[in-house]
Amino acid sequence: MKKIYYYVLASLMLASGSCSDFLDTFPKDALSPATTWATEDDAEKFLTGCYNSWLWGEEFFYLECASDFGFSYHTHEGFRVIADGTLTAGNAGHSFYDFNPIRRCLTFLENIDNVPFSNEADRKDMIAQVKIIRAYEYFKMNWLYGGVPIIASFKDALEAQVPRNTEAEVKDYIYKDIDEAVADIKDAPAAAGYIAKGAALALKMRSAIFYGDYQRALDAAKAIKTLNQYELEPNYADIFTLAGRGSKEIILSQQHLKTVSNEWIVTIPNNADGGWSSMVPSQNLIDAYEMSNGKTKDEAGSGYDPSHPFNNRDPRMAMTVLYPGQDWASGYNGILNTLDETLPNGNKNSNYPTAADNASKTALTWSKFLAPIEQYNNDFYDTETQYIVYRYAEVLLTLAEASNELNGPSEEVYEALDAIRLRAGMPAVDRTRYATKESLRELIRRERSIEMAGEGLRRADILRWKDASGKMIAETVLNGPHNRIVGSVNYEEQNPYSRATVAGVEKIEDRKFSPHNRYLPIPQTAIDKNPQLKQNDGY
Repeated sequence: MKKIYYYVLASLMLASGSCSDFLDTFPKDALSPATTWATEDDAEKFLTGCYNSWLWGEEFFYLECASDFGFSYHTHEGFRVIADGTLTAGNAGHSFYDFNPIRRCLTFLENIDNVPFSNEADRKDMIAQVKIIRAYEYFKMNWLYGGVPIIASFKDALEAQVPRNTEAEVKDYIYKDIDEAVADIKDAPAAAGYIAKGAALALKMRSAIFYGDYQRALDAAKAIKTLNQYELEPNYADIFTLAGRGSKEIILSQQHLKTVSNEWIVTIPNNADGGWSSMVPSQNLIDAYEMSNGKTKDEAGSGYDPSHPFNNRDPRMAMTVLYPGQDWASGYNGILNTLDETLPNGNKNSNYPTAADNASKTALTWSKFLAPIEQYNNDFYDTETQYIVYRYAEVLLTLAEASNELNGPSEEVYEALDAIRLRAGMPAVDRTRYATKESLRELIRRERSIEMAGEGLRRADILRWKDASGKMIAETVLNGPHNRIVGSVNYEEQNPYSRATVAGVEKIEDRKFSPHNRYLPIPQTAIDKNPQLKQNDGY
C-alpha cells in the first residue's frame, strides 16, 4: 500500500534532478524514451508523476467559497473575486487554467508503448488511469471556462498555441477518454489512491450530471452500485477523520503520508486554534439544513427559532460545521465562542470575526476533515489528511436526481434518498409531500447541497440548476449581501445548540453574479502565451 508514496517521492526527485524541465519546459526536452521508458517500474513512476500533478485537496473547500455556502477572506488566494463577481481578465482570481497535468499525461501516453509488459492488461490499466486524469483536468477547465484548446502534442511551443475548441467538442473528447478508460481499467485499484473502475465511473457520472446527460449519469451510477465495492459509512462524521480513511464509502481520495507526501490543513481551523480560516462555511449553508423533524426552517410547525438557529437541526449540520456555542477543547471553558468580542474573563476573543485576519469572518468553521481536532496533535502542517474526490453518497444522490429528471418519482429514488437520510438520523422521505417531479427535485437538490457541503460541488450545482423561469440558481443566491450572524454565547446554557443567541446579521460583503459569470475569464497571462485564445464574453 505504501508503494504509491515511494513513487511520489521518486517522481519528485526525478523532476528536481532534471532542473524542473519536466515541469517547466516541454517533456521531450528532458525525457529520453530510450533511457527512461525501459521497464514497468519506469512506467509506474511516471504514472505516479501524473497523479502528483492533478489534484489539490484544499481545492474542494476553496470551490465552496466561490458559492453561497462559503467565504474566503484572503484576497491573494483568488476566490473572493470569483464569489463577489468582481473578477476580470486581469484579475481572474485563482486560475484553474492549467495544462501541466495534461502535458504529463500526454508524455506518458506517447511513451508507454515503448515499455515491455509481461501482462498487457497492466499496460491497458495504466493507460486507462492516465486517460481518467486527463479527462478530469479537461472536464474541470471545460466546465469552468467553457471550450478550451484540445492539445494533441507539446513537442514545441507552437503546437500548444492553438485556438479554443468548442465546449461541446471538449465534452465529446472527455467522454471518449472516459469510455475508453472504463473499458480497460481494472475493477479494483492496486492500492488506495489509484484510480480503478469505480473512480472512472464516478467521473463519468459526475461529468454527465453536470452536463445534464441524465441517462449517462444514471447508467454510471448504477454501474458503480453493481460493482458491490462501496457502501455508506454508518457514521457520517467518521468518513472525514484520519481514522476513517479506509471507509468503504470512499471511492477515491488523495493519498498522503507524513515525511513523503504530507498534507496541511492549517487553512481550515479558526484563529484561536492556530489556523488561517482561509475557507469557511456560511450562514447560508446553516439555513439550508432541515430541522430534525424533516421540515424546512421556514415551514409551518418546523420549530425553528431564529434566535437559536443551530437548535434541532439535521444532525449533519454539527458534523459539517463548527458553530458558536458547541463544546470545543480550545474554547473558553471548553466552549467555542465566535460571537462575543470580549470573553467573560475580560480578554479579547481571538475568534471574534474582526479580531484578526485569520479569524473566520462568518463566525463558522468547517468541521469536516478537522474534527476531532485532537487527531492532529497540534500539527496542521504535517498530516495524513486524505481529501475525498468521490464517495458513495454522491452515487446515490446522482441516481436520485437523474432518475427523477428522466422518469419522475419512483421507489428507486426514494430508497436512495432514504439511505442517506436515515444514515444521518433524519426521517425517511415523506412520499406524500414529495410526490411530484418538481417537489422531489427540490428535496434532491437540498439533500445534495447539505450532504456534500464542503466537498467542492456547490458552485457547479447552482450554475447547472435552473429555477422555474430558467434562470441559474446562482443568479439568485450569489446576488446581494453576504451576511454573518451577530449575538452572544451563554456559558450557563447546558444545551450546546442553544448557547448562541442570535440578535441579527451583519454584512460581510456585497456579491454580484451576472449571466456571463457562468464562465470564468481566461487569465490574461494565458492569452499572452497563446494569442489564439479568445476571451469569454463579458470580460
